[in-house]
Amino acid sequence: MQLEQDMVKAILPDIAHFLPDQVKIRIGPDGILFFDRSTGVNVLIDEFCPSREFWHKAPRHVSIAITNACDLNCYHCFAPKYPAKLNVERLIAWLVELDANGCIGVGFGGGEPTLYRELSSVCRYVAKETKMAVTITTHGHRIEDRLAADLKGNVHFIRVSMDGIGATYEKIRKKSFSSFLRQLELIREIAPFGINYLVNHMTFPEIDDAIALATEIGATEFLLLPEQPTKRSNGIDNYTRQALSRWVELYDGPVPLTVSEAGSEGLPIVNPLPKETGLRAYAHIDASGILKRSSYDTYGVPIGAGGVMEALELLQSLTEDTK
Repeated sequence: MQLEQDMVKAILPDIAHFLPDQVKIRIGPDGILFFDRSTGVNVLIDEFCPSREFWHKAPRHVSIAITNACDLNCYHCFAPKYPAKLNVERLIAWLVELDANGCIGVGFGGGEPTLYRELSSVCRYVAKETKMAVTITTHGHRIEDRLAADLKGNVHFIRVSMDGIGATYEKIRKKSFSSFLRQLELIREIAPFGINYLVNHMTFPEIDDAIALATEIGATEFLLLPEQPTKRSNGIDNYTRQALSRWVELYDGPVPLTVSEAGSEGLPIVNPLPKETGLRAYAHIDASGILKRSSYDTYGVPIGAGGVMEALELLQSLTEDTK
């Protein structure tokens, strides 16, 4: 044990010193992870796993709803409808804390994050002052030339919501699909991007055409979002879920598939870090400053003066008590 401790203390700081600025080390139950935020490449050294005392305490990824505001009114949306947005100074303090405790990526969403006045300055801070990757999740329609210029170089990945194609998209989003495609031309100049695809009985029949379109426009990821129940929607039905599972099993398309954690049940997935689960893998902060296990959770722990890590410890203990 003492030899192991001495090795970790002696070797890792030296390794970190010689790594490029964009590469971050994360230690966890699966081993030592090297993450390059500029390329998205992850390298896991699992032959040697340091003991628990060396594991980083922050979740691997944290999604942050910086505002509840949105200019659309989609029936499937689970985001709270009351006005709320995060104070930028508090947000920066939490980001510093997450970075220091081993988080490798933060994702800004909402609501619609482009309605948050300080979005570009917050993204710039994370990109320049931390080693975490920055992603944003957006419907894309509000990104214009000035914002695109401000985000370029300060965002590592953009997730764009696309619910069906053509008339189906327009029925759900109440926005022009041709306008959406024009926006994607602008977005692809900012950073690599992926498609967030809502899956329900309306959109599933178009999933092959959506994949073809994603390939054509240069998306590097296709995130499946099986619809979750909301006050206005019952969520994905069992027939569509079963059909989606069969489709995933047979998929051999060119765009890599991923799936939301909340919608992954019943789908064939591969987890490269099987021991890093729950709050060790992911957490969500809503626009009221409440830390949750996921964005779909109805309860959580308010982040107080003790910061995000104190709230995480409390949420972890509450989660364990309910098991």
